[in-house]
Amino acid sequence: MKNNDFEYNYVAPTSEERKEIESIRNTYIKPTASSGKLEKLRRLDFKVKNTPIIVALVMGVVGILTFGVGLTMMLEWNIILWGIVVSIVGLVPVALAYPAYIRIGKNLREKHSQEIICLSDELLNEGKTND
Repeated sequence: MKNNDFEYNYVAPTSEERKEIESIRNTYIKPTASSGKLEKLRRLDFKVKNTPIIVALVMGVVGILTFGVGLTMMLEWNIILWGIVVSIVGLVPVALAYPAYIRIGKNLREKHSQEIICLSDELLNEGKTND
C-alpha cells in the first residue's frame, strides 16, 4: 500500500539572511526624492572620509616601494651611491603621506561641509513632517 502523506519543512530566514534579503530587495525598489538625497549624502560622506585615506596610502606604498628599490640597489646590485639617492627619494612620499592625509581631509571637509549639513537638515526635517 502506498502512503501519500505530504511532508513540508518550513525554515524561517535568520536575522542575517533577512538583512541580506532586504538589501537585495532595496536595490530594485525605485528611489524616492528623499532616498536620492540620502544617497547623495552617503556619496559625499564617503568621498570626504575615504579620499584622504586613499591618497595617503598610495603615497606611502609608492614611497616604500621606491625605498625598497634603493635598498636593493645598495645591497644586491652594489650600486651604493644611486641606491642612497633612490632610497632618499622614496622616503619623501612616505614622510609626506600623513601631512597630505590631514590637509586633504581638512580641505574636503571645508569644501563639502555646507552641502552635507544642508542635505542632512533636509532629510531630518522630512522625517519630522512625515511623523
